[in-house]
Amino acid sequence: MASEAARGSDRFESSRIKCVLFDALALFDLRQLQSTAETLVPGQGLRLIQAWHGRLFEYQWLHALAGRYIDFWSAATDSLSFAARTLGVLLPPDLRAALLRPLAQPMVWADAPEALKALRSSGLALGILSNMTGQMLRAGLQNAQLDSLFAHVLSTDQVRSFKPARVAYQLGLDASGLRREEVLFVAFAGWDAAGATWFGYPTFWLNRNGSTEEELGAKALGTGTDLAALPLFLNIPSREPAPSG
Repeated sequence: MASEAARGSDRFESSRIKCVLFDALALFDLRQLQSTAETLVPGQGLRLIQAWHGRLFEYQWLHALAGRYIDFWSAATDSLSFAARTLGVLLPPDLRAALLRPLAQPMVWADAPEALKALRSSGLALGILSNMTGQMLRAGLQNAQLDSLFAHVLSTDQVRSFKPARVAYQLGLDASGLRREEVLFVAFAGWDAAGATWFGYPTFWLNRNGSTEEELGAKALGTGTDLAALPLFLNIPSREPAPSG
């Protein structure tokens, strides 16, 4: 099925973009978390993941607002413990480790390699800017053998904060040496798309889950449901298949 990229503004000039920054979840496919949870906690897996996911982001933001910073991994382990206690699920060490493994060594979405190589071949610099720890980000890119494509691997742990704080998005400008209008931010979550837009990045919302647009008064310049839509949005020709034989 052909991918389509929707534009929210006719004023966007793709030729000005010199770097594309991705949120980690635009590249990393964490659906394995749900299947793992269903296998290990039959009948409770989906509820556990839903409770865990909600508390994970709340714990990040609460700690940051209170000035009691913890990194993404700590927030993930603490929120998993809370979710399990809420549902009355026992988590012995081996079960806990198995649930956390997809986060520690994330797998990329199937559409990532081709799209990333097309973007890089066009001359664009690539980066990842995420609330995840640097170790998690590097592990995911190395597992997929995509780390060589990335000029910037940026964790908000470096500034002891989390997106959507402005200091978190500023990491992209500091690392690239570029102006806001030269950096396209690719968000996975609607709130992240809003945060990047508020900061001043041209923003593309990779809405893989078909989520409802947030009511935050900040609209992404483009949207798509898979990564194949991003080169289209940037007017980058699709890569020709290598000749056989």
